[in-house]
Amino acid sequence: MATGRDETDRRIIEMLQKNGREPYVEIAQRLGLTETTVRKRVKRMIRDKVISKFTIEVGEAGHTSAIVLASVDSTTDTSKTAAMLVKLGEVKTAYEITGQYDIATIISAPSMSEINRAIDDLRQIPGVKDTNTVIILKKIT
Repeated sequence: MATGRDETDRRIIEMLQKNGREPYVEIAQRLGLTETTVRKRVKRMIRDKVISKFTIEVGEAGHTSAIVLASVDSTTDTSKTAAMLVKLGEVKTAYEITGQYDIATIISAPSMSEINRAIDDLRQIPGVKDTNTVIILKKIT
């Protein structure tokens, strides 16, 4: 077996991205492989840090999500500000980005009032000087 990623590895990764709990035996059947081959490939990709972690994504039912773009004061370390943002419970992901804004976050909460509170909390983080929020209406998969 080659040490680099091949088309089979890419297909396994794609299936696991859609459903991280999909049994190896089902992946193997869909790809025409043995369960042992899939298991060994996943183990190798974890060892080689191609796959860094398996995560759980909570369903959207009963939750509202938003993308919050934040500008950081030029005298503030953007990485430190981003690290503080991800500590907020409602912030699911933060990205350092280029352009008019420095950080993009995805926040999720059970209600709009909790989204508003989370945005208020985000704005209180030292270094955050401006935000722009868009509410996510629907996730397209």
